[in-house]
Amino acid sequence: MAVEKVLITGMGVVSAAGMNVAETLAGFSSGTRNISQTTPSLSPLDYPVFHVSAPLGDPGRFSSRTVHLTFHALDEALADAGLSQDLSGLRVGVCMGTTVASQLNDMDFYTAYRKTGQPPMEPVTGFLKSNLAEAVAFRVKANGPCVTVVNACSSSADAIGVALGWIRNGQCDLVIAGGGDELSRIPICGFSSLSVFSHEPCRPYDRDRQGLNLGEGAGIVILEPESAARRRGSRASLFVGGYDAACDAHHLTAPRPDGSGLEAAIRGSLAEAGIQTQEVGFVNAHGTATRDNDKVEGGVLARVFGTGIKVLSTKGFTGHTLGAAGALEAAFTALALREGWIPASAGFENQDEEIPIGAVRERTTVSARYAVSTSLAFGGNNASLVIGREP
Repeated sequence: MAVEKVLITGMGVVSAAGMNVAETLAGFSSGTRNISQTTPSLSPLDYPVFHVSAPLGDPGRFSSRTVHLTFHALDEALADAGLSQDLSGLRVGVCMGTTVASQLNDMDFYTAYRKTGQPPMEPVTGFLKSNLAEAVAFRVKANGPCVTVVNACSSSADAIGVALGWIRNGQCDLVIAGGGDELSRIPICGFSSLSVFSHEPCRPYDRDRQGLNLGEGAGIVILEPESAARRRGSRASLFVGGYDAACDAHHLTAPRPDGSGLEAAIRGSLAEAGIQTQEVGFVNAHGTATRDNDKVEGGVLARVFGTGIKVLSTKGFTGHTLGAAGALEAAFTALALREGWIPASAGFENQDEEIPIGAVRERTTVSARYAVSTSLAFGGNNASLVIGREP
């Protein structure tokens, strides 16, 4: 029995690469990298970051910057799908991934507590009201399942995978899936302590890469079963074909050297999509520009797809947006299939002899029907999404 397609009927993105889909595509095409430095108010540590500098609009009762970013992407996705902000008449699920937004990281609260022992409780109230999935559900009056996934840097890729399952199991007429994360002092200090930051713009897969840059942003996809989408007149041609996840169970922060967990996730997602490796036109890799990530991931991609597979990392345009990365990169992958091209992998110049594949150096035409987006996370978590395009 054929499985009904789960269409991507709307997309919204915001990152340093652009405030919406159109700006992002223009930036990708021109190779523009909007990178800045940390500010004293953000962190005393001085590193390049990919900051969203444009205004985000009014978030209503919510104070979290992560919610601001997510609402910005949500509004674009709803408009793209031709939906209103009142979805109370449908069975709507919300599944969002994040990391920073689930850390109680209000420095004013902690500073006041250490100084006086009697901090104001408003920051705590604001935090509790800013659960990302609940905030989105409140905004659109969703009445279905509502889950926030916190699985480090694969969080929003996993959120899309959960959403895919909800629709295939008949639990929802529509699911809002994705994720968001803001730049924050906690991850800046944490990644600095791991010595994986670069003091220059990151260079994913490059021989001379020094480490990652952090970024912020949000990505949202609207998922619907094809029959329901067509009934309401949607002409969407993009879909999520498969998802899988696997854990290395190897190390708290480092990937398993043989990449077996990532390979299992990729092969599982291809099997769920019912396709062969040769049908995949390109891979939007996790590509953090750290020594271990790119080496392990590159070896796995070459083993699964062969050394001729086209590979890029969009983190050269966005930085590593943590819990938002999987959703942003899934959206970028879908857009590349729709537009018929992938951008140059920003920062890549020289092939690393330890990695059997390289990233694309220039804007490259693609005509395949399928692509894969990978997400690797602390704790050995690996996720893979297969994105497809109707012929």
